[in-house]
Amino acid sequence: MKEFELINHYFKGRGIARRDVKVGIGDDCAIVTVPEKHQLAITTDTLVAGVHFFEDIPPRALGHRALAVNLSDLAAMGAEPTWISIGLTLPEVDMEWLEAFTEGMHEIAEYYNVQLIGGDTTQGPLTITICAKGIIPNDKALTRSGAKVGDWIYVTGELGDAALAIEARKRQIPLGDKQLKRLEEKLHFPTPRVAAGQVLRGMATACIDISDGLLADLQHILNKSAVGAIVNIEDVPVSAVMQQLQPEALRRELSLAYGDDYELLFTVNDSNKGAVEARLRQYGVEPVCIGQITASAGKLELLNEGEKCPLPRSGYQHF
Repeated sequence: MKEFELINHYFKGRGIARRDVKVGIGDDCAIVTVPEKHQLAITTDTLVAGVHFFEDIPPRALGHRALAVNLSDLAAMGAEPTWISIGLTLPEVDMEWLEAFTEGMHEIAEYYNVQLIGGDTTQGPLTITICAKGIIPNDKALTRSGAKVGDWIYVTGELGDAALAIEARKRQIPLGDKQLKRLEEKLHFPTPRVAAGQVLRGMATACIDISDGLLADLQHILNKSAVGAIVNIEDVPVSAVMQQLQPEALRRELSLAYGDDYELLFTVNDSNKGAVEARLRQYGVEPVCIGQITASAGKLELLNEGEKCPLPRSGYQHF
C-alpha cells in the first residue's frame, strides 16, 4: 500500500465531520474556523516506541493513548477539543496493525467530537506525533501561574496505577491477573479530564495535568506562581492495589513521582472550594484535596500524618 492509499484508507473520511472544518485531509493545509470570542489552544506530543510505550502494546490501545495524552493537555487549559493532526512514522505498512491503531484513535476522537484534519506519514522507527487543537472563551484559559497563598490543592482521581503497571513488568512485581489487567487498562486507556477542565474555568486558580508525576507537575505550578506548597501524603488518593503495595517507599515513588496518570492537579481558593467539589461530582469526578499553597516561593514540603518526610526522586525526565 502506497502512502496516499494508506491515508485515504485509514484516515480520510473516517470519524466525525465538524462544520467548522472548511478544508480537511487532501490539501497542503487544513483550514478551520475559530468561533467568535474564542482563542485557540494548541498542544503537541510525541510517543516513541520503547521510550514512551512498550513495543508490544496492543495497537488499538496505542491509538487511544496517543490521542488521550494530547486531550489531557487541552483539558488542563480548560479547552474544548476540536481538531487534530497526526505525524505517523512506521517501520512498515502492517494493515492489521493500522486498522486496530486507527480504530482506537478514531474511537476517542469521536467521543470527544474531534476531527482529524491532516498530518503526514513516513517510514522509520515507530513514532506517533499528534498536534491537538481546542477552543477556549477569550481570557478564560487555565494556566499554571495563578495559584495564591491559602489556595487548596486538588487532584481529580487516583494516582500511581499506570506507574505500577509499568514497574510490575520491569521489576517482576507479583500481582494477580485481574489486578494487572486493571492496571494495564489505566496505562493503555487513560481518560482525559476534558469536562472537568471546562468546569474549572473561572473557578480554579491554576491547573496542570499529571503526566510527569504529581510532585514534578505541582512544582511547575509553584515555580510559575511564585508560591510554595504542603502536600499531605495520607490524603493522596490511590487504588486498593496501590494501598497494598509494599514497601511503602515504592508506593510513594509510584504515586507521587512517576507520572502517566493524566488526572488534573489544580488549585482553588477557599470561597470556590465547595462549588468546585459539587460541580465536578456532577460529571462523575470525585476531587480530593491533598494540601495547601504556602508563601514559601518554590518550596514543596511533604507531610505524613503531620510529620515532615523527604521528597522522592523527581518526576519523569526526557533527557
